[in-house]
Amino acid sequence: MMLSLTFLGMIGGPQIILIIAVVLLLFGGRKIPELMKGLGSGIKEFKNATKEEEEKPKVEEEGKG
Repeated sequence: MMLSLTFLGMIGGPQIILIIAVVLLLFGGRKIPELMKGLGSGIKEFKNATKEEEEKPKVEEEGKG
């Protein structure tokens, strides 16, 4: 457990640049916008689902009272 926490603290600028370079090599420049669009829509769906789950208990409480 301590090893994984140490690894997370060591990510800096050069490591991020390396990760971006590897992603560019793997997927190419044309594919990345499509991947980001899919990622964005997935995050949007997740936020909407969590918002709906937060609203459910409020509606149930109002119905009981």
